[in-house]
Amino acid sequence: MARRVYHHRVQLRLPWDAVGAPRRTRQLVVADTVFPIDIVRHRWARRYILRVTEEGRLKLTVPRGASIEGGLTFASGERDWIAREWRRQRTSRTSWTIGTLVWYRGERLPIAAEGGAIVLGPERIRIAASRLDYCEAIETHLRRVGERELPPRCREWASACGVTIGRVSVRDQKSRWGACSPSGTITLNWRLIQMPPRVADYVMLHELMHVRQPNHSRRFWREVDRVCAWWREAEHWLRRHGRELM
Repeated sequence: MARRVYHHRVQLRLPWDAVGAPRRTRQLVVADTVFPIDIVRHRWARRYILRVTEEGRLKLTVPRGASIEGGLTFASGERDWIAREWRRQRTSRTSWTIGTLVWYRGERLPIAAEGGAIVLGPERIRIAASRLDYCEAIETHLRRVGERELPPRCREWASACGVTIGRVSVRDQKSRWGACSPSGTITLNWRLIQMPPRVADYVMLHELMHVRQPNHSRRFWREVDRVCAWWREAEHWLRRHGRELM
């Protein structure tokens, strides 16, 4: 599910249930459509975050200490994006067909067909002639690629950084790119395989640094900067394209 995001530990990483039920609900009219706005606060949020849900609601996360009115002003300024995102969500993903562009390793590649298989760049995905759900077939295949490649890559970075971690798992997360538990378990979104490798590496390093600093303090970002000099470029890519993957 796509969303307007301006921060990571996905989060970017932020789960929407982090603070419980929304404290209040407002409304925003976009192109004659009324969108209820559910407002929540999150202690980890560093910027306002806006998400369009499949139910036709907006979820606005407000950083601790920031004003709700400021968040509503931010949401109001995103009307064009809200309209585009709502139209995108109303178009079934099963409409993927030959020629549809899909992100893979940082490139948008067209879906092709050859000899009874879906072709996405170097990947060949077998699909039954009676099965027309290209989206499900491609995502299932890419998730397997992610499950095979992402954990060893994450462990390589952990070793290089001198960080001790527990299990590394790959999941189908809907609202974050990665997470780090207090016990050092790293969870990665399989969609990292769709990103440029350096962006995926940044997400891993971001989560690995949470082993040392379980917060988003200045000390944490200094740790990130020390091991990932390109983190700002990666954040820019995520802000620009991340919602296309979710």
